[in-house]
Amino acid sequence: MTYASTLPLEAFSTLPGGELVCAGLETLHALADSEGRTEGAQADSVQFSIEALLVMVGAKRLRRAGCPVPHAKDAPAEPELALYEAVARQAPQGAHSRYNALVRRLVSFERAVEALTRQRARRADASCAAHGNAVG
Repeated sequence: MTYASTLPLEAFSTLPGGELVCAGLETLHALADSEGRTEGAQADSVQFSIEALLVMVGAKRLRRAGCPVPHAKDAPAEPELALYEAVARQAPQGAHSRYNALVRRLVSFERAVEALTRQRARRADASCAAHGNAVG
């Protein structure tokens, strides 16, 4: 299922896991905005936050749901592995549990944003139909 419209970032903060996704999106947008202005930076020196890596894990599904996820230059080829490694650096003993908890929160967010997007689409369709402009 593909959704065409992009949702405003403000709509995300109240959704389950929204604080993590919003923090990750802010980081990725800041990195995208600063690209080209960080001359001399090594690709290996880019350290993505746990939240940014979490957003990269769900980027495809989030974009499909209307979430404005920028494409990160120098993004890890396997964001799931990079996320796990970042979590393990913070708390080696509980890395597996923490990683799974983060992924569960991402999935909750993805489901909520998809429901929000479907709800907005239904309202738009109803509005068009009420004005005689049914979308078919």
